[in-house]
Amino acid sequence: MAVEIGAIADLLSSFLKEKEYSKIGVVVDKNTKKHCYPKIKALLPKHSLIRIKHGEEEKNLKTCEHVWQKMTEAEFDRHSLIVNLGGGVIGDLGGFCAATYKRGIDFIQIPTTLLAQVDASVGGKLGIDFKGFKNHIGVFQQPQAVLIDADFLKTLPKSELRSGFAEIVKHCLIQDAEKWEEIRHKDFEEQDFAELIAHSVEIKKKVVAEDPTEKGLRKILNFGHTLGHAVETHFLSNPKQRLLHGEAVAVGMVCEAYLSLKLKMIDESLYREIEEFIFSTYGKVTIREKDLKPILKLTLQDKKNKGGLVRFSLLDGKGSCTYDIVCKKKQMEEALLEYMG
Repeated sequence: MAVEIGAIADLLSSFLKEKEYSKIGVVVDKNTKKHCYPKIKALLPKHSLIRIKHGEEEKNLKTCEHVWQKMTEAEFDRHSLIVNLGGGVIGDLGGFCAATYKRGIDFIQIPTTLLAQVDASVGGKLGIDFKGFKNHIGVFQQPQAVLIDADFLKTLPKSELRSGFAEIVKHCLIQDAEKWEEIRHKDFEEQDFAELIAHSVEIKKKVVAEDPTEKGLRKILNFGHTLGHAVETHFLSNPKQRLLHGEAVAVGMVCEAYLSLKLKMIDESLYREIEEFIFSTYGKVTIREKDLKPILKLTLQDKKNKGGLVRFSLLDGKGSCTYDIVCKKKQMEEALLEYMG
């Protein structure tokens, strides 16, 4: 898995120089077509533009059918290339469509959001949501390359930057105590995102190289995601309360740090550090008593589960994480109630 960081003009030209494709398709949504596609259009040979609707709610089989149909109409063969230009939705869905079209064609990721640059584009996890369950249908397939240009971040609103920052926080908490100390003493606006992107990519590459298909160590990358995904999925159907992925992971990290505390895996001071930093950066999501039951039910669909037991990746120290920790419904409910305050 080649992950390159630099100016997109140099990175893309260098990649294409080494390859020869019969057809090229670029997957975009309305935002990346307007703000990001102009940066790469002239760098590509003749190609097709495949436009999908924007948003997590579009990450489904119907959108896949649209992408496959466009590829079929353009007569893509197995020597074609898909370029996924966008955030996590485009990377996940476009990669999934490429990995399954004619049993798999090449694709590259050009992530344009902070979330995609530090997490979603790296590691070869591809998939779509199904019947309200996040990333329920998918495959593991590495892209030919991930080309990261921090310049794309200039097109993002602050809310999207904050969303991506949650995955940076996660990487520090699970693998780098020193970096956690560094970022928690800075305000969000003071963070060096170019440096943090490279830092997060190195952590994720190292973990994925050791465990590509998430049989063991790679599960640590799910810290904050068991309850985080459940919260995100629960609010997906309510436009007024819908959360960005990183906002939901921030909720999950506070709750799962609390579980780590209750299981005596971390001390109170680390839990308070995490709670204080996340609340100061993200505020507090309004979760009501009536939300608890459906959120807890959603954890039963988590992909780390085994034998009907909900398994967590939890902190066992500052900059350290372990996995396959079984938590009961009562413990999860207590963590959510603690978050709700």
